[in-house]
Amino acid sequence: RVRAFDVATFVAYGGAQLGVVGSDAIEEFNYTELYSPLDLGIGKCRLSVAVPKADLETDAPDKWSHIRVATKYPSLTARHFAKRGVQAECIKLNGAMEIAPALGLVRRIVDLVSSGATLKANGLVEVETILEVSSRLIVNRSAFKTRPGEVERWVESFRNAVHSKG
Repeated sequence: RVRAFDVATFVAYGGAQLGVVGSDAIEEFNYTELYSPLDLGIGKCRLSVAVPKADLETDAPDKWSHIRVATKYPSLTARHFAKRGVQAECIKLNGAMEIAPALGLVRRIVDLVSSGATLKANGLVEVETILEVSSRLIVNRSAFKTRPGEVERWVESFRNAVHSKG
């Protein structure tokens, strides 16, 4: 069984010709070997910055110059903040992001949010959305060139399934 976050790596390096992965993984790894021809319209959520509710009045995002952030997405997070002139020290965690501020590890997290219930339960609030996320069909670019007929049939099958459901 392949972990969802590893699908992009398997497809990029030719271990698989195509796969389904969240756009968060596509953006995190930024593999040039991947082509993403289709948004499947499922698995929708957002990648957001969250802070403790108690910090809302004193923590002004427009004043940040250097921050420490807990996240599963260090590359995507660093790029996002760098565009705003903010240096982000990313502490990579693979889960339980929401407890990092309470333990004093960080004051901010970047994590996937669907309903926001987990954030709320941990005393956190979203202050910024970095990326709207959904599941995408991805294809290895080499496979698309060397096996165009077969790959295109798969892409069309997925496209037809997406359009028939909605």
